[in-house]
Amino acid sequence: GILEKIRLYFIKKLLPPLEDRRKYHQEFASSTSFHGVHNIVQTQSKTRKVLWLLVVVGCLAIAIWQICGRFIYYFSWPTTTTVVIQYVENIKFPAVTFCNLNRFQAHAVSNLKIIFLIWNIVSGVLQKFAVQDKYSQELNDFLLGNQNFSIKEFTKKNGFYLNSSTLLECEFFGKPCYPQDFEHVFTEYGNCFTFNHNDLPARKVSLSGRGLHLLFDVQQEQFTDEPALGYTDAGITFVIHSPKELPRFDGLGLLTPVGMHAQVAIRQLKSIIQEYPWGECKPDIKLQYHKIYSTNGCLRECKARYIQDWCGCLPFILPGNGTECDLLKFYNCVYPAVYDIEIKGLCTVGTHNSTCPAPCEETDYPTTVTYSSFGGEKAIKYFSAKLKKSPEYIRQNLVRIDIKYHDLSYKITQQQKALTISELLADVGGQLGLFCGASMITIIELLEYIFTNFCWMCIFLLLKAPEMPQWNNPSQNQPTHKEKKKGIQEC
Repeated sequence: GILEKIRLYFIKKLLPPLEDRRKYHQEFASSTSFHGVHNIVQTQSKTRKVLWLLVVVGCLAIAIWQICGRFIYYFSWPTTTTVVIQYVENIKFPAVTFCNLNRFQAHAVSNLKIIFLIWNIVSGVLQKFAVQDKYSQELNDFLLGNQNFSIKEFTKKNGFYLNSSTLLECEFFGKPCYPQDFEHVFTEYGNCFTFNHNDLPARKVSLSGRGLHLLFDVQQEQFTDEPALGYTDAGITFVIHSPKELPRFDGLGLLTPVGMHAQVAIRQLKSIIQEYPWGECKPDIKLQYHKIYSTNGCLRECKARYIQDWCGCLPFILPGNGTECDLLKFYNCVYPAVYDIEIKGLCTVGTHNSTCPAPCEETDYPTTVTYSSFGGEKAIKYFSAKLKKSPEYIRQNLVRIDIKYHDLSYKITQQQKALTISELLADVGGQLGLFCGASMITIIELLEYIFTNFCWMCIFLLLKAPEMPQWNNPSQNQPTHKEKKKGIQEC
């Protein structure tokens, strides 16, 4: 019938005769570029056949072992770190943020000591702070009686200020600078001031050993702090950071006590980290209120989002657009929310799985600080006459800070992939070529050979399928034993 004609057509057109198939196998073994196989097929000696078979199988096993090792190494995502020092003719100067360790004017808080505690609660979104039970009642009484009190405006008006009386000298690379060259910013130290902030054109230096020269008068009799809360020092604290990033004092600030001269030598260090899974950075993360990504900026935005969702307001010390939290909200909602964020780990930093992974590129400024006593006898007399203050006042209030580059160079620390895709392919090709003499052409030959035999097998099975019911249902036309034997031999 029709099915029988179709079967015969497939047998003639698609399934070669047995002798042709045998010839195809022999020709492949003799002509393949996979070394050693033709020696097994063509040699007449059985001993040589066995020896060459062992050689080919052994080399193939070694090649597979080596290739598996390279793949295992690649999927362990290994990295290497290179360090390059680049010398330049001029280099960008970093931003420097300064704060007085005594945060508030003494006359403004003489009868309002609770202000120190309130500011610590407000700045608690930046650093951890625990309110002791002995202050709770006093704090509650103040909040209930001063619900319209604004700690932001109070701090801005009665905190540390920068003018000609507190900034006595300012020079940058031999040119004078003034208080208006500094930008006001809130930190855990209250009013702070940033030199060379992001809104100004980039300042550069072209000579090492020269940079920013400052002389501060901390005015201890006018500014004060609360020793009971741990603020017992007098002087200037400052942090050196990228102009595009916010200052971060938590554990990173440098301190210069009164009556001291600090010489700060800085270097520029650029770090480049690979993206996951080789490194821990995620290049697709963008911040809404910061021009560049940093873990500090990301952490602030994360806290701002949670606080705004929970409390319906936004602390003024965090970035974002929203209703500013009043004091009552700070104490009853924001402060517990920050504690909850810390305990539950809602805003984490570090690995690629965290809320704020490591940045792919980061610029740091490692520092070397040396100190000396400010002014000899002549210098003390000079400033005493100039400022019309006593020598004791000069020793108790003046702070000199010099910040300069150690040399005109920057160091680049770059994390790189230890094994790229092209190197992996080169390793695989090298192992195949060394042990088997194989190449990509050889692999294509093998694939073609396997595919051809697979197709023949599928056609053979499909053509024999209609005869399968006859095996279990004998009929009158059942073949004899000799016909069966002949059919098996043909197959």
